[in-house]
Amino acid sequence: MFDQLHSGELYYPMDDTVLHEQLQYLELLYDYNQTRPLEQERRAALLRRMFAEIGEGCYIEPPLHTNWGGRFVHFGKNIYANFGLTLTDDTHIYVGDGTLFGPNVTVATAGHPVDPALRAQGLQYNAPVRIGKNCWIGAGALILPGVTIGDDTVIGAGSVVTRDVPSGVVAAGNPCRVMRKIGERDREFYFRDRRVDDCPLVHREAE
Repeated sequence: MFDQLHSGELYYPMDDTVLHEQLQYLELLYDYNQTRPLEQERRAALLRRMFAEIGEGCYIEPPLHTNWGGRFVHFGKNIYANFGLTLTDDTHIYVGDGTLFGPNVTVATAGHPVDPALRAQGLQYNAPVRIGKNCWIGAGALILPGVTIGDDTVIGAGSVVTRDVPSGVVAAGNPCRVMRKIGERDREFYFRDRRVDDCPLVHREAE
């Protein structure tokens, strides 16, 4: 039954073998969420035990909510997640370097059959989620099972992402749709009429 978590096939999530291992990781998650703000080294050590992979420079604000304590989560480097990230990590979630999560984002890999008779049997299936490098996932966004989001893409706050989103775009809505490509105006203005070049903190790469 444990192998079927990653096969896309229907399985029983309440199987004793599955639950036994799941609860070990949820114990670690509980410990993580009880850490104090100054316990940064302890948080980092717990994440290394919890996650399948986690790169240097990652920071996840508690509370973190996960089905498996991060057991099937693969984070690259320098990823930041604001408060209330929810990962239904019943199968693999892949996130590239430098991606940002706003508050209360949900990334879901688990699904249940539409047929009520199958749901009544307690069956579930899982599909992996892939999020590229240097993405920004806005507050309250919901990413559904099987979705892939390309590099450098921005997902607007409150979006429900039901299908794949390409690289280098701004996408938003319910269901989430591509609004436009990221382009020259975004290099000139960082917010409304505020110019990037007016900020002394910005370092432009050599042309």
